[in-house]
Amino acid sequence: MKPSIPKGTRDFSPQEMVKRNYIFDIIRKVYQLHGYQPIETPAMENSETLMGKYGEEGDRLIFKILNSGAYLDGLPQDKTDSNLQLTTYDLRLLTKHISEKALRYDLTVPFARYVVQHRNDITFPFKRYQIQPVWRADRPQKGRYREFYQCDADVIGSDSLLNEVELIQIIDEVFTKLGVPVIIKLNNRKILQGIAEYIGAPDRMIDIATAIDKLDKIGIDGVKKELIDKGFSNEQTEKLNVFVFLGKNKTPNFHNSKYPELDMLHHSDYLASEICTKGVRELKSILDRIDYNSCPNTKIQFDPALARGLNYYTGSIIEVKADPSKSIFTGSICGGGRYDDLTGIFGLPDVSGVGISFGADRIYDVIEELKLFPENLSASTKVLLINFGEEEAQHCLKVLRDLHTSGISAELYPDAKKLNKQFEYADKRNIPYVVLIGQSEIEKGIVKIRNMHSKEEKELLPAQLIEYFKSI
Repeated sequence: MKPSIPKGTRDFSPQEMVKRNYIFDIIRKVYQLHGYQPIETPAMENSETLMGKYGEEGDRLIFKILNSGAYLDGLPQDKTDSNLQLTTYDLRLLTKHISEKALRYDLTVPFARYVVQHRNDITFPFKRYQIQPVWRADRPQKGRYREFYQCDADVIGSDSLLNEVELIQIIDEVFTKLGVPVIIKLNNRKILQGIAEYIGAPDRMIDIATAIDKLDKIGIDGVKKELIDKGFSNEQTEKLNVFVFLGKNKTPNFHNSKYPELDMLHHSDYLASEICTKGVRELKSILDRIDYNSCPNTKIQFDPALARGLNYYTGSIIEVKADPSKSIFTGSICGGGRYDDLTGIFGLPDVSGVGISFGADRIYDVIEELKLFPENLSASTKVLLINFGEEEAQHCLKVLRDLHTSGISAELYPDAKKLNKQFEYADKRNIPYVVLIGQSEIEKGIVKIRNMHSKEEKELLPAQLIEYFKSI
């Protein structure tokens, strides 16, 4: 058997894991600074928890898990032609019969389930962060995987727009610490609902949002074709076309405006919709509250074409992309939004929440492209103690313990092999220093340190060893 892994998944080497943990650690520390608490939820959920929360296309990307045991027991069987029975059996009923669980598609829906299930154990507003993998049965391609990590932060139990302001500041802090120049794009689902009313399709906002969400992939003509295929008229798609490119050809009246597209929206027919007016007010309130002195390296834009395809968003929506003047990576590397009643599906209505999610795998690709990982990141041990034999190894164990107690990463080579073999191990592992304590060194009461890069050697007293490594 030739070893392999499923398409859209990856193995990670030690050096890759060090870089990934560097990203996770920065995100985790920023979350904790803002008072977010960690939780974890299972990799799999009951199918009914996930299905129907992500739209028709999202539901198709949920990985189903077969029930354990004899999961085909009870299906109608024809002893003469069992294949015929299975091919004619209603596949939806078949899936329900053999699969009651699914791998989680995101972390937000499981979080809503968690909140309802543990409502008596948490204090509202509840601020949580969660860093775990999710799975989607998507077509694998560059920057798109079937298994990937999300790093979520949500506030639930508060409808204050200050939460959106804080999340935007968190985004800025994380990417500033990572050194990644980004653009934060903002919109509001209420504005999209107003557009749906404007083009005469008030009950089809989800279809419109799902199509617009693909704008970067398929272009405006592809979006229009998808909507026409779903039954929208040419007139409706042309009106939508005007909306998508709102502000691209600004009139002189708005040239001095900080957010000309929003001002144009204020003076357009779209504001015949009360819900659109509310969305614009919410968005302007967020933009006015952002402390730009704390976001000096981040561009913030209103994007009328930002839709975010997930069904549960009801208010603010956020998407972050690497600055195209610095990176060729075009995909979203962070996103989120407000959901007013996601917990209502599980029996706890009228609890508003808002959250963001960093896509660690895509962020990794951008940092790698821009060569922004610190040079001193290493999966390697700093010090290798050479093994000269049983007696010397016993002596090294105390030295090893002292190094570990002082926070210095070190290891003792497990076998008393030839010196060249142990040096070769250190070179391949990029271990910068080796410590030699043979019989001669023990008798003299010294330790010998070898710099594996310069090949220089230094003799020290054992009591000086810890301070020496701390000093370098």
